Amino acid sequence: MIAGLAGCVGQPSQREPTLSVATEDLLGDIERRTFDYFWASANPDNGLVPDSFPGGPFASIAAVGFALTAYPIAVERGYVSRAAAAARALTTIRFLHDAPQGPSARGFAGYHGFFYHFLDMRTGLRHQQTELSTIDTALLMAGVLAAAQYFDGSGEQESELRRLADELYRRVEWQWAADAEGLVALGWTPEAGYHPMRWRGYNEAMILYVLGLGSPSSPLPDAAWPAWASSYDRHWHTEYGQTYLAFPSLFIHQFSHVWIDFRGIRDDFMRAHGSDYFQNSRRATYAQQAYAIANPLGWRGYGATLFGLTACNGPGGMRLVYHGEERVFRGYAARGVGGAANYDDGTLAPTGAIASLPFAPEIVLPAITEMATRHGSDLYGRYGFVDAFNPSLEPGAPITQGHLIAGAGWFDDRYLGLDQGPIIAMVENFRSGLVWRLMRANPYVRRGLERAGFRGGWLGGD
Repeated sequence: MIAGLAGCVGQPSQREPTLSVATEDLLGDIERRTFDYFWASANPDNGLVPDSFPGGPFASIAAVGFALTAYPIAVERGYVSRAAAAARALTTIRFLHDAPQGPSARGFAGYHGFFYHFLDMRTGLRHQQTELSTIDTALLMAGVLAAAQYFDGSGEQESELRRLADELYRRVEWQWAADAEGLVALGWTPEAGYHPMRWRGYNEAMILYVLGLGSPSSPLPDAAWPAWASSYDRHWHTEYGQTYLAFPSLFIHQFSHVWIDFRGIRDDFMRAHGSDYFQNSRRATYAQQAYAIANPLGWRGYGATLFGLTACNGPGGMRLVYHGEERVFRGYAARGVGGAANYDDGTLAPTGAIASLPFAPEIVLPAITEMATRHGSDLYGRYGFVDAFNPSLEPGAPITQGHLIAGAGWFDDRYLGLDQGPIIAMVENFRSGLVWRLMRANPYVRRGLERAGFRGGWLGGD
């Protein structure tokens, strides 16, 4: 369990809660079930993990990165043996290492070290016309490095795992995807070339820039982080009682934190604002709770123990009258509040709250308990929490996925790898700090952070 931090300007004070046996048991059960998603749904022949389950025949490379991060947790918690976890991780990394890379539209898994967003679960080749994804490759590589950091044994299996993982990471040509400033394109396709947009400003791509700056083979230039952070001031807001670097969806405040311990380390922007990215995510979590308490749209169930707007599945595209006005509901969408492009259709994702557990345990733990006890098996099943639910919908709504229960609302029938991953990793980071400890020891992560201007805390310096 992590120690509390306090003292940042405008922050609610943080105190480490005393956990009951029931809460400890619930957290343990959540981790075990969520791990089972990755272990059971993966193709054992290549280690690829489906984007969702039950779902289509394609894997998400980001979900694979989260799976590789989950395997060390499983060993430490006794879910599988070290040998079994190392074997699965090696199968995955070896397959990715040997998967063909090239410029053609068909017959390849990636290009210039990057991977396509979705891969065929069986062949590992590009799924349909999906894009070569820079951010999803970064999430994959974070998992690759986490597994390599953990499996440090001298035996043949773990030695090969580390060697192939290092080659995979070194093979990513970050410079190929970047412009003269060092800003990285969102993606690339053989059909259209580079995506016109670049990763700039505060979003989930912090991990991308840290890994790109830390590369020993194709590093981003020194100018990359200042260029990335150049639009931060536009996102520094005071909303719902919190002053912070805002972005609507909570996953933005969570993904990079799965692997990087941002407690006490600061770049130039956070140093100037008397905060750090960990405290910033704490403020974002409190802002979301305050929004749920205010509940300006009058959704059913929202409150102090039911909050968490993020990217997730939804009941489907439709317009319905609610509280006397027509409202738009969506399928998969980036829901959220705080900053630009707010969107809230009453759909909540358990990962929205749970993956904020290390930031604000005193408000997240009651939310976890509330979700599990109020909705029971409708929301919490074989692989932990299903991806999303909406307490405001009633039977008769023209949903396109999931199911409706009278008096309880809409519930997804699927688990989403991109949301399962942060749940198990951030619960474990709260309980033991395992993933953070692994990545603090990784020289590439340290180099990337230092090149981005981070100092203080576990990095040292002022």
